[in-house]
Amino acid sequence: MTTEPVGTSPSRAGPELALWLAIAGILIAGIGFSWNPTQLAQGLAATFIACALVHAALSYSPRRALVLFVICITITFTMENLGAATGFPFGAYHFEVGAGLPSIGRIPIIVGPLWFGGGYFAWIVASILLDGADRRLDRPFNVVALPIVAAFVVTQWDLVMEAPNATIAKAWIWHQGGGVFGVPLSNYLGWLLTAWLFFTVFALYLRRSFRLAPAGRTASIKLQAVAILFYVSAGLTQFVPWMMGQTGDVADAAGYHWRIGDIREATVAILLLTMCFTALLAAFRLYACWADPDHRASKRNHQ
Repeated sequence: MTTEPVGTSPSRAGPELALWLAIAGILIAGIGFSWNPTQLAQGLAATFIACALVHAALSYSPRRALVLFVICITITFTMENLGAATGFPFGAYHFEVGAGLPSIGRIPIIVGPLWFGGGYFAWIVASILLDGADRRLDRPFNVVALPIVAAFVVTQWDLVMEAPNATIAKAWIWHQGGGVFGVPLSNYLGWLLTAWLFFTVFALYLRRSFRLAPAGRTASIKLQAVAILFYVSAGLTQFVPWMMGQTGDVADAAGYHWRIGDIREATVAILLLTMCFTALLAAFRLYACWADPDHRASKRNHQ
């Protein structure tokens, strides 16, 4: 993993500040309003997906970003439709949200791109944790390890948002309910499998692509930091409804009643100990690289 020189020229300070303010605005809006499945939340989800595509284009190239997007939505729509039709690998469920949107099979069209948005930022976070493994896919260990770690990183996101969206908001329905606040364990195993599949294809594609045409410089510290912020922001949105102190009970499809306050509190606890912890580890890794003079010298030598 490499870094970038410290400091910003005066000519770049204004546009860079504007860019950071725009990023902050997107993140704040997402955290504040994405927890409730409304049309505004769908618009924010589309913005999140667009940011992931732009980030991938800056990190790898526009062509590679488009290929990664196609890989992800192809595999996830296939697995989601298989799951909705047969119950494998996630469990028996169907979507209620996005009824007014076009569908791919039984799945609302926004679902596949959302997998890409969350999955891509999780991929970058996993790459940071593994010391830039996405740029060193010529090593067999990285080809194996990176998809596994990335699958767990993105499934942490689902662990955080699944029960509030399924059991409380009923954006999708688990037909037999489940022990994790109305969500079955099979859902998380299905997420791990699906994510591992498309991350593995990601890795194999990038390995071949980089061999044919090197990707150039490693993504800057700032660009990687943005990925961490987008990743953790997708979970931080659950703070808002918890702070609102909602009360009452909600029943899952199996008829089991859960206290809304318990789901909200447990969700925040899970968030802190999964996504926030993972993001913190990645941030510490980035800082360690920035502070290491050997890494900084290596960066300058390769520019």
